[in-house]
Formats: sequence, structure tokens, C-alpha cells
Amino acid sequence: MRILLFSGKGGVGKTSLAAATGVRLAELGYRTLVMSVDPAHSLGDSFDLGGDLFHGQTADPYPVAERLSIQEVNIQKEIKRHWKEISSYIVSVLRTTGVSDVEAEELAILPGMEELSAMMYINQYRRQNRYDVVVLDAAPTAESMRFVAMPTTLDWYMKHIFPFQRSLLKAVRPIANRVAPFEMPSDSYFANIQALFEKLEGVDELLENPEITSVRLVTNPERMVLRETQRAFVYFSLHGLTVDMVIVNRVLPEAAGDGWFAEWRQWQAAILREIEDYFAPVPVRQVPLFRHEVLGLDRLRELARALYAEGEDPATVWRRERPYSFYKRDGVHEVRVLLPFATKGEVGVFKKGDELVIEVGTLRRHIGLPTSMAALTPARARLENGVLTVELREEVQA
Repeated sequence: MRILLFSGKGGVGKTSLAAATGVRLAELGYRTLVMSVDPAHSLGDSFDLGGDLFHGQTADPYPVAERLSIQEVNIQKEIKRHWKEISSYIVSVLRTTGVSDVEAEELAILPGMEELSAMMYINQYRRQNRYDVVVLDAAPTAESMRFVAMPTTLDWYMKHIFPFQRSLLKAVRPIANRVAPFEMPSDSYFANIQALFEKLEGVDELLENPEITSVRLVTNPERMVLRETQRAFVYFSLHGLTVDMVIVNRVLPEAAGDGWFAEWRQWQAAILREIEDYFAPVPVRQVPLFRHEVLGLDRLRELARALYAEGEDPATVWRRERPYSFYKRDGVHEVRVLLPFATKGEVGVFKKGDELVIEVGTLRRHIGLPTSMAALTPARARLENGVLTVELREEVQA
């Protein structure tokens, strides 16, 4: 099964591009599911669905064309299916504080429930061999980061905290329930957590396997949007996911180059050059701004034709290797960059703001650094077997 994860700043058009990709895949014969993990679901709108569909039918895979279904993860239904014990306990605790029933139910929807539910479905569909490709319309960038970080965080919790917490509460629960203002969580609460974790087992390996999962970053040719796309690129790399395509959406066509839009076209051209330089060697695709809103199957097919060449397969793995990766070894932070054709004499390294800049001859690569490394300074660099390793350390004050 292939997983294509579309991510980007809110409003850049990732839902339409994910939907158009799903349409093309289904036409090529793939059993395809387009799944929305964005709480502000607009996937149904993208296919121009209406009526009773917005009363929850898309919470489960809903067919919209031959071999094509969509699913919008509905948190209220997911609570009943997967989170009942956990949610019920949180609601009961909140009620003891004087919070009203409605407020308690809203507050019991914890951050991450929607994302974890989506991961459970992905694992389930993989085990059932139900789909050939799952296209994920992810939440805006910040929430997408939480989505990809969750399996690792949950795995650590289940191995180091969960067994101790469950055993301790089992021992003290009879006494604690006599004196505490609310009931301690029952063992069924912990059994619910255990069952959820088992449904997620192995999903981290799926996400980090570039043959299975590819991230497609969607941006616009605007400076503010580009900065968030660059940060997303850094953090997906940091969490072990491979970005195999960057899609620049809503590029002004040549027909809009005269008159009022002339300066906009010039500005976009400059940003497009910057995008090509920053993300190289990751492929960058451009999609023009359409004259009309993209709604319904016909318009989505038109968008797919703008994004993919005739007969091109969106399930293709465009890139398997991350252009760079981050490590910490013996207390020293390292950035490793693939430079297969470089030689030692032509490589230069320096830091600019929170970016590491690498020059190879006349080419220049900008690498955004994670927050934990942004204040460090390049101390040493070595080129071995086509991999440039740059060591970063704290600057020594004189």
C-alpha cells in the first residue's frame, strides 16, 4: 500500500490537490482512498457533495467514483468507537470541578485523538489490503508535525510510563477512591489505552518507509507561506519522513502578466527561483491559478492534468532519500547532506540566521535547522563517500 501525505499551510489548496491526485489514481486503476485528517474538513466540498452526506456518511469510506472513496475522520464517532472509556473518565473528572456536561464533553476531546484515529484506520486498511493507495489530506503544518511525531511519543509512553502507572493505580485505587474528590481510572481505562496502542503497532514503520510513504508539501509563491513550508520540510526530515515533491499552487499564468498583475508575476518569479534552489534536489511542480473554483470531479480532473503529465502515475516514488538528516553523537550535533557529485575543494559551509548554507561550486543549498540546533555554529565538516557531515557546536565566548 502507498501512502501520499499532503501537508501545507492552511489555505494553500492542499485539499484540492490531494483530491485531484486521488481522482487520477483511481482512473489509473488503483483502489484509492482520500482521507481528511484536517478538523476543518473540506474534502466533501472539494468533490461538491451535499445533502445528507454532511450528516456523517463520510465518517466511513464513501464511494464518489469508480475505485475512489473519501473519508473525513469524525471525532464524535471516533470517541464512541475507540475512545469511549478514556473520554468518559475525563468527562466524569471535569464534572466534579463544576464544569457543565456540554463543556466537559468538549474538553474531553484531547489533542491528537483525530490524528491517532486516522493512523488506526491506515493500519487497519493495510492489514485488510483494502486499498492500493491512501491519500492523506493532513491538517495544517503544525498539526501535521504532531501527527508524524505521535507514534514515537506513544511508543515511549507505553514502554516506560504505562506499565508503572497501571500497576501503581491498581495498588492504591481502593484507598485513593475513599479520599480523592473523584474516582481513580478503572482498569478498563488502561485496557482501552492498551487496545488502541495495539491497533497502532507498526504504523511508525509505514510512515518512515519511503517506498510506502511520501510527503507532498503544498505551498504558494508567497514569502510567508514559503517560510512555513521550509520549516515543515525540516521537521518532516527530522522525524524520518521523506518529502518527494514540493507543489507550488496558484502560480499566476502568463496571461495575467500585464497590467495590474505585472508586479505580482515578477514577485512570484523571484520566489519560484528561491523555491527551486532551497528544495533541490526534490522535484518542484507548479500549478497555475485557475479562472474558477475547483469543485467537483470534472474540475478535479482538470487540476490533475495541470499537476501530472498525461499518463503520469502519482503513486510513483519520486525520491527515496532525504536530502539531509540530523543526528546527535557523543554530545555533538551533526547535519548530514547527500552530495554525491561534490569534491572536497569545491565545498563551502557557513551559517546564516537559523540556516546552514552549503556551497558546491556555483550551487548553493540552504538547510533550515531545528530549534535545538539553530543557535549552534559549524565547527567541522568532512566529505566521505558522497556524504557531507557538518558538526555544530556552541560558540565559545572569548
